[in-house]
Amino acid sequence: MTVSRRGGSSSAARARYARAVCGAAGIRTPALRRAFASVPRERFLGPGPWDLCDLPGPYRPTSDADPCHVYQDLPVAIDRNRLLNNGQPSIVASLIEALGLRPGTHAVHVGCGTGYYTALLAELVGSAGSVTAIEYDPVLAARARAALADWHRVSVVCADGTEYTGGRPADAILVNAGATAPRPRWLDWLRIGGRLVVPLTGPHGWGHVLVITRRAGGFDARFLASAGIVIFPCLGARDDEGAEGLAAAYARGNTHLVRRLRRDPHPPGPACWVHGAKLCLSV
Repeated sequence: MTVSRRGGSSSAARARYARAVCGAAGIRTPALRRAFASVPRERFLGPGPWDLCDLPGPYRPTSDADPCHVYQDLPVAIDRNRLLNNGQPSIVASLIEALGLRPGTHAVHVGCGTGYYTALLAELVGSAGSVTAIEYDPVLAARARAALADWHRVSVVCADGTEYTGGRPADAILVNAGATAPRPRWLDWLRIGGRLVVPLTGPHGWGHVLVITRRAGGFDARFLASAGIVIFPCLGARDDEGAEGLAAAYARGNTHLVRRLRRDPHPPGPACWVHGAKLCLSV
């Protein structure tokens, strides 16, 4: 057990943090709370002191390298110059819960960064499950591979997560960055009954989180009822036309109507919430 210089322990700080994060996100999954309470966040952040981000304000440095500083519901800078963070825990918690992970399943994490949230996925699928973590940036992928060394069922791949074709079919895919549309590869990767959770964001990185479930006859789709988020862009999964189309669709304020994702060719119609040449979200 790591003893904190602030007069407590890292494990006690993680327990408080887990309660606060899961409370803020409305998490109902006990296993997810246990994962937040057990995975050491500082292991994935590099040596402290760290830069915390008091949203929507600027970064502020911690006063020292006490791990208890990072057990707050705040983003922590991974690369401050690129505005690249270990994201706000309560937001990512809601995305993870939407995956519906069970022990023994296979999860894919696209855009794993340094691997903190990958470790949470690994805790949820357990020793009988597995996680494929994909990171485009070779430096971040190397950091994730080192930090995740104790999670033996996790494979870290340095690759373009929008096109990567390795690995077996997935029960769940978490995309940890903002796309303008789900990539065909992600949809094809899902098993029947599998879920894809992906933030769909407009021109300025703001949007909502879409949950797609593969059925035998197609794909169900729904947006999470939570408020919109701002998230780092998913390179390779964005285009200007798609971003503008999402912005216009979000402006109508009717995300709750979306029920299906269609891949069949069809002309735009009244049932199309946002229409694309290859993918359409419809009511």
